[in-house]
Amino acid sequence: MPYSEHMAETMRADLGVEPGLAEKKMFGGLCFLLHGNMVCGVMRDGAMYRTGKDREDEAIVAGARPLAFTGRKMGGMVEIDTGAFEDAALRATLTEFSLANAASLPPK
Repeated sequence: MPYSEHMAETMRADLGVEPGLAEKKMFGGLCFLLHGNMVCGVMRDGAMYRTGKDREDEAIVAGARPLAFTGRKMGGMVEIDTGAFEDAALRATLTEFSLANAASLPPK
């Protein structure tokens, strides 16, 4: 099953209009990039956010869990399931962390 287009539209709205923002199909889902650096994305069972290692613990306390695609934790990345995705405040927090992280990286 592909990613939810409804979730992708919600994520687009959460991100707003940001210069340098782009979309790319990756990992069987849809990722959003800022100047070539991944910010977040939607996948079949939820969403992922690249908060950066410095904000990862805060994101987990807020309600996310560490991202582990292959059973191995990917540092600086968190995920939420479709139920948690309905929490607008959680999405706003994770989006803020992830946009700040991507903006701190050199453009690709």
